[in-house]
Amino acid sequence: MNLKLHKPLCTFDLETTGVQVSKDRIVEIAILKVHPDGSRESRSWRVNPEMPIPPDSTAVHGISDADVADAPTFKEIAPKVVEMLRGSDLAGYNCNRFDIPLLAEELLRAGHDFDLGNHKTVDVQTIFHKKEPRDLSAAYRLYVGKNLENAHSAEADTHATFEILDAMMNHYEDLSNEVHHLHELSYYKKFADLAG
Repeated sequence: MNLKLHKPLCTFDLETTGVQVSKDRIVEIAILKVHPDGSRESRSWRVNPEMPIPPDSTAVHGISDADVADAPTFKEIAPKVVEMLRGSDLAGYNCNRFDIPLLAEELLRAGHDFDLGNHKTVDVQTIFHKKEPRDLSAAYRLYVGKNLENAHSAEADTHATFEILDAMMNHYEDLSNEVHHLHELSYYKKFADLAG
């Protein structure tokens, strides 16, 4: 193990009914607890959210109402979750903006105080975004396999952008090469009324 742990680290992930922290509920939770000696324990639970799972959410995680109809509620499993997290630091992917706030809400609803002051948190997505450049030069290296010369010159950036888009057609098998499909995939809906 490359990590140096001074206390256990609980890496966890949630599948939910949606993305609104105060409104949505957990339908699945998994926790991997890694101890400083490298030993691991893992638990996962399907959870009855006590509300319908929207079809859009089921399309993301594959969990339907029928899959959790006989599962325990979060309140029923909360003591086991709290026990597993006790004395541990926390890690997840996008956990600081989503998983931790939603888990805290669920624990409070279940009557358990979730004091983040007792846990250090590691958001793997944040580290990834800080350590891996996500600019035009990085995209050019990834998709075209060359270093971008004259970056931030409008002409060089324009040619590089086209080469990246063209190379993406070979990189992603499921990516359509039709502009109208690419438009649907990349269109930023706030552009709809730029004129005011």
